Amino acid sequence: MSRPICIIAEMACSHEGDPKLARTIIDGAGDARADAIQFQIWRAADIMVPHHPDFPVLRRIELSREDWAGLFAHVRERYPAMQVIACVYEEKSADFAEEMGADAFKIHSADLSNPGLLAHVAKKNRRVDLSTGASTVDEIALAIRAIRRASDCPVWLMHGYQVFPTPPDGVHMDFMMKLKSLFEMPVGYQDHSDAESPAAFHLCAAAAGMGVDAVEKHITHDRSQKGIDHQAALNPDEFSRFTAMIRQIEAARGFAVPRAFSPDEERYRKYSKKSIVAARDLPAGHVLAEGDLAFMRAEELGLPPDRVARLLGKALARPVAALRLVGEADLER
Repeated sequence: MSRPICIIAEMACSHEGDPKLARTIIDGAGDARADAIQFQIWRAADIMVPHHPDFPVLRRIELSREDWAGLFAHVRERYPAMQVIACVYEEKSADFAEEMGADAFKIHSADLSNPGLLAHVAKKNRRVDLSTGASTVDEIALAIRAIRRASDCPVWLMHGYQVFPTPPDGVHMDFMMKLKSLFEMPVGYQDHSDAESPAAFHLCAAAAGMGVDAVEKHITHDRSQKGIDHQAALNPDEFSRFTAMIRQIEAARGFAVPRAFSPDEERYRKYSKKSIVAARDLPAGHVLAEGDLAFMRAEELGLPPDRVARLLGKALARPVAALRLVGEADLER
């Protein structure tokens, strides 16, 4: 079977700076059986100049290290099977996430040209998810090179960019699959579709069907509150339906290599495949010609039509009634 699709619940900043809301979001992801919850761990003063227009918002929603430690503990206690991915923007937060036991790291596309941070995270020898949104192939290649100089850690390429919401014609899934073949690495789809639209589900379904290794989807506590990062975020009940959908698609992808037929497929073959039968009553000693045989579904699976040459011109060792199977065992030796 194909590799399981990793379902990543992206909390982003939907917590609004409130640890209680963050725990509600974690519970939504855990109860939906997401494979991972993604935390964006940062300190505003470390990632943005104070005169930036968004700086006051970041300061308002910034979670303390103590808050984050409590959220890591909440995941480990309640959802031990769910991984924590730490999206980090600078080295101090990466070190903190490592201390908290982060299972993997996410690097935003803003830092693909930041070899120092890439190397610092790579040396922690955990998986690195590279966000490739709005990045050139050369930029992606240079980022991978910076990681590889520091470590042989697993690298996943995450396709998608943060426009809220991203219009369907801006997704470019073919380019995502081109990255998979070009770099021979797992790829994931980061969805930022309008959560109120069908695209929020069916674009992820399309990506899963195309063979991505991961799907990252935003989750919030209550989208109707129209908080930060709500536009592309699913509510907990929606996220449960989303996870179930991805698992169905995953099951449908099945196997890409030859394998034994399942019992259902064997029954289907027996019912549907055509076999060679006698077109009329045929006596013993009769030499078979084309008009003596027909190709029909029969009570059992017999000799297939493409083997008819094995019968033509041969004499029957015993009589065969009309519409009964004719096989090599019926021929004179």
